[in-house]
Amino acid sequence: MTKRKLRSEAWFARQDKMGFYYRSWLKNRGFPQDQFEGRPVIGICNTWSELTPCNSHFRTIAEHVRFGVLDAGGFPLEFPVMSLGETMLRPTAMLYRNLASMDVEESIRANPLDGVVLLMGCDKTTPALLMGASSVDIPTIGVSGGPMLRGIHCGKPIGSGTNVISMSEQLRAGQITLQEFHEAEADMHRSHGHCMTMGTASTMACMVEALGVGMPGNAAIPAVDARRNLIAREAGRRIVELVQSDTKLSEILTREAFENAIRVNAGIGGSTNAVVHLIAIARRIGVKLSLDDWDRLGRGVHCLVDIMPSGRYLMEDFFEAGGLPVVIRELARHGLLHENALTVNGRTIGENNRDAQCWKPDVVRSFDEPFKHDSGIAVLRGNLAPDGAIIKPSAASPHLLRHTGRAVVFESIEDLNARINDEALDIDESSVMVLKYCGPKGYPGMAEVGNMPLPPKLLKRGITDIVRISDARMSGTAYGTVVLHTAPESAAGGPLALVQNGDMITLDVAERRLHVNVDDEELVRRRAAWTPPASHGERGYVKLYVDHVLQANDGADLDFLVGRSGSAVPRDNH
Repeated sequence: MTKRKLRSEAWFARQDKMGFYYRSWLKNRGFPQDQFEGRPVIGICNTWSELTPCNSHFRTIAEHVRFGVLDAGGFPLEFPVMSLGETMLRPTAMLYRNLASMDVEESIRANPLDGVVLLMGCDKTTPALLMGASSVDIPTIGVSGGPMLRGIHCGKPIGSGTNVISMSEQLRAGQITLQEFHEAEADMHRSHGHCMTMGTASTMACMVEALGVGMPGNAAIPAVDARRNLIAREAGRRIVELVQSDTKLSEILTREAFENAIRVNAGIGGSTNAVVHLIAIARRIGVKLSLDDWDRLGRGVHCLVDIMPSGRYLMEDFFEAGGLPVVIRELARHGLLHENALTVNGRTIGENNRDAQCWKPDVVRSFDEPFKHDSGIAVLRGNLAPDGAIIKPSAASPHLLRHTGRAVVFESIEDLNARINDEALDIDESSVMVLKYCGPKGYPGMAEVGNMPLPPKLLKRGITDIVRISDARMSGTAYGTVVLHTAPESAAGGPLALVQNGDMITLDVAERRLHVNVDDEELVRRRAAWTPPASHGERGYVKLYVDHVLQANDGADLDFLVGRSGSAVPRDNH
C-alpha cells in the first residue's frame, strides 16, 4: 500500500535551503531529526488568554492534547489565535468573531499542519475556530474547555448570566442591597470554565458534540473534572488517526450533521446565538443552511433538559445526569436524528449514543414526558421582518407568545439607557419594547442587548416580562419573550427602522408572524423620510466588517469569507 503524502512534507521533507530553514529553527527546542520524517504534524489551536477567563485553563488542556498526539506517534505544535472573551471585549465579542476566524484559517493554511485540534470555550471562540477550520478543510477535532462548577449563593444554586440578569433587576428594584450583589459575584464563578448555564458557550459545546466534531461526552464534563483532561488526550490520539485516514472536516460537517445539531439545540433549550453561528459554519464548509431549516427542523422537538435559563439546574447537574448523549439517544429513538452521521471517533452518532443512560430523570426528561413542549427556535416573518426574526419559546412567557401591543421605541442603546429608569416613561405590561440600530452594521457587531432591561416602574409592580423586539442578539443565558435578529436590520434600512411610538405590533409565534399594523402607504412615506445612520467603520477592521458583514439570517459572516479556500500549500517565497 502506498503511503499517503502528508501536507507537512512540503515543508519538512525538502532537502534544500528551505528544508534546512524549516527544520533547523524548530530544532532549537530539541526536536530530533526523526521527528520530521513522516510523522503527522498536529496543530493545537489555543485560545488561552488571561483576558478570556472562560479559557484560563487551556494551557493545561493543550498539554493533555500534546500527550495524546505523542502517544499516537504524531508531532504536536501549539499555536495561539485571537481569543474572544465575552466578559471583557467591547463593544461586543461578536464584532471580532469573523476576524478570529480569519486568524484561524490563515494560521492553519500557512503552516505545516496535517491536522488540527481546536481548543475553544467562551462563546465566540467555538464558532470562530470552526469557521476558520472549515474554510481550510483538513482533519479537525474540537475540544471544549468545559463549564464551571455550579454557583452557590446563600445555599442555593445560581448560574452565570441568568442570575446576573435577575439579581441586577432585583438591585434596580431595591429588593437586594449592593453588598448582597457584590457577595453573589464571588459565589457565582468559583472555578475554571465557561458559563455553567445553557448559555451560548455550553450550547456551542453541545453543538460541537452533536455535529460530530467533538469526542463523545465533550459538551458537559466540568472544566475542573479530570475527565476533561482525559477527553483532551483522547482527542490528541484520535487526530493522528484522522490524518492517517485522511478524514477531512467536510466528511464530518455534512448536511445531516447540521440537521442533527439543530434538533439537538431544541432538545437542550439552546442559545439563540447558535442560529447565526451554525449558518456561518455551514456556509464555510459548503452546506446551504437557512432560517427555514431552523424553523422546519425545530418544529415538534421538545426541550428535555431542565436547565437555566429555561429551567432550574446547571451544567454540572446535566453532566451528572448523563450529559448530551442522553438527549441524543432520546431524539434518535423518536426518529429525529440522522443516526448514520459520521463523527470524529470513527463511529456514527447513533453508535456513540445508543446505550446512553440517564441517571437523573428530573434533570433530563424523556421525549414522551419533556420539560417543555415544542421548544425549537421559531422563525418569524412579516412586514417587520421580511428576511426573518427569531424567538426562543422555551425561554418566553407562554401568555405573551400571541400578543398585540403598543410600541415603545428606543432609537439606540444609548436612548434605552437614558430613558429606561425614568418613572415618567409611558409604558405598561401590554407594551412592546422596540430597540433599533443594534444589528451587525448598526452596533456594530450585533451586541447582546436584545433582552432589554425592564423599567423599574414595572419591576416594582412584580412584572418580570414583556415583549421585546430588536435586530440585536441576546445572551444565551438570558430569558424572556424576546424577538431577535430582525432582518434586514435597522441600519441596513430594514422595516424596524420605520417603527414609531404608538404603532401596534402583533407577535404570533404559533403562526410565525411579526407584523407592525401600519398600512403600506404610511411605511412608504416613512421610508422616504428615513436617513441612514452614520457608519461606525472609518478605518481598520471595523470598516472592513461594516462594509462586508452579511445580515443575521445569512450568519453575519463577511461576504468574502463564505465558502472554502482549501488547504493548498502557499507558494514559496524563495
